[in-house]
Amino acid sequence: MDKFKIEENGYSIAEVNKFVDDVIAQTENMLEKMKKQHRDNEELHRQVEHYKKIETELKNALFKAEQSSSEIKKQAYDEKNTIIEEARKNASRIVNDALLRAEKIEIKADTLERNMRIFKKKLKLVVEQQLTVIDEITIKKKNIWNQMFFYFKSKSSISSITVN
Repeated sequence: MDKFKIEENGYSIAEVNKFVDDVIAQTENMLEKMKKQHRDNEELHRQVEHYKKIETELKNALFKAEQSSSEIKKQAYDEKNTIIEEARKNASRIVNDALLRAEKIEIKADTLERNMRIFKKKLKLVVEQQLTVIDEITIKKKNIWNQMFFYFKSKSSISSITVN
């Protein structure tokens, strides 16, 4: 900034007023940019909360699926034991029937276990994708803060203006 011209009663009023108007305009511009960045930041926070909620729901779904799997395995195991006990009591015909039923139950258990592994893999993939989105949001947020820092650092030259 150049020095203000000195007139009869001090500095040039027109130059001082123009300087003040420029500073006000720059300040208002910076404030508007900061408000926009604040709104953007709030939106990102809302999105993060939304994804955290989804993550929690997915974890709960996975936990319930694991519980169901354990219950189904236990039921299959219990049913197998019941069939074997009845088979011992009722002779070879029932033994043959029990062996057939036990084989079917084991096939069902294997199918359920195989389906559960597939389900877990798919669910894990979804969770990993959601975590990737959250990581991208965090990176974007850091980039915004870095941009703000460098913007204000470059604009700090305004405060170093001296008036003589």
